[in-house]
Amino acid sequence: MALFNMRPASREVHVSIEAGAYLGDGSKVSGKLNFEGPARIDGQIDGEIIAKDSIMIGERADVTASIKAASVIVGGKVSSDITASQRIELRFSAKVLGNLTSPVLVVQKGAVFEGHCAMQSREARAAQSHGVFPEGTVAPAGGQKQVRSSDRVRDRLRRR
Repeated sequence: MALFNMRPASREVHVSIEAGAYLGDGSKVSGKLNFEGPARIDGQIDGEIIAKDSIMIGERADVTASIKAASVIVGGKVSSDITASQRIELRFSAKVLGNLTSPVLVVQKGAVFEGHCAMQSREARAAQSHGVFPEGTVAPAGGQKQVRSSDRVRDRLRRR
């Protein structure tokens, strides 16, 4: 009797999202997929996935497709970039090889992630990159002290 099983039951992965569309285990799709509502994928996908709602990548899924959606829950294998406007969640069984972009990232113990993570939209990053030194200008020459954000926090705490 296993009362203290560290690994959540696989049915927990299945009840997280109400799928309007479903690609089951054994299905193989190559190309561009567009979903208007939530979708669950348990098969093999190669190409691009775009959804206005949530996408659930099941434990048995093998996805080699860039994913863009409002939120993405990964329980299987994804070998490409994932972009979510709301949230990305990597479940304990997830294996992700690619870059993640989302304002919220949840990684459960046991998940495998290899890539880069940006927790801002591309627009926000672009806006920040123009603010410091506008294009065509040069950074100040030596003699200027670089200030790290940790230095600023420490200085604020000293003033209190």
